[in-house]
Amino acid sequence: MGIAVRTIAEQIVAREGGYVNDPDDPGGATNHGVTIHTLRALGMDLDGDGAVTERDVRALSRDQAIEIFLRDYYERPRICDLPDVLQASVFDMYVNAGSNAVKILQGLLRDMGQSLSVDGVIGPQTVHAARAACFEAPEHIADAYGIARRNYYFRLADGRPASRKYARTRAGTKGGWIRRAEEFITPRYHMSQEEFRERTAAWG
Repeated sequence: MGIAVRTIAEQIVAREGGYVNDPDDPGGATNHGVTIHTLRALGMDLDGDGAVTERDVRALSRDQAIEIFLRDYYERPRICDLPDVLQASVFDMYVNAGSNAVKILQGLLRDMGQSLSVDGVIGPQTVHAARAACFEAPEHIADAYGIARRNYYFRLADGRPASRKYARTRAGTKGGWIRRAEEFITPRYHMSQEEFRERTAAWG
C-alpha cells in the first residue's frame, strides 16, 4: 500500500473530526469517522468489558481509525482495484456512505454506456467498466463521479429534512456534505452560491 493511500486515509480522519453522537445521524456515536456499528461489526471491545459501547467509540485512536479505513474501506471493498483517478473520491465516499459509494459509481458508469450491475460490490465487471470509462474520458471521470456524489447528497436531503443540516448551514451556505463532495471536483464545476440557493430553495 502506497504512502499516497495512507495520506488519503489520514485526510479522511482529519475531515471526519473527533467524537460526535448526533441524534439526527443514523450512524450513531462516531469517532474519527468510525461508527459504533462498525466497531461492533469488527468486534472491537477496546475497554474489554464484554460489550462494544459508546465508551469504546470514545477510546478509538486516530491511528486505529486509519487502519480500519485502509483495511475495511479501501482494501476489502476493492477500491484499490479501481483506476487511480477515482480511488480518492470513492474511498472518501465509502467511509461516508458505505456501499452506496460504489452504487453511485456503477450508476455513473452505466450512464456512460458501460454494461454492469448496480449492486454496490466492486468485482471484475465494475473494475473493467471503470477502466474503460477512464480510457474514454480520462479528464472528466473524477469530476463526473464527484458531481454524482454531490447529487446523491442533495437527494438524501430532499427526502429527509433532518439531514438537511449536513448539506446546508444555518446561514444558507454549503454544508459539510456539499463541501466534501466538491473537494474532489475541479473548481469550474463547483456550484456558485446562487446556484446552491436555487437548488435548496424548496427546503424552506
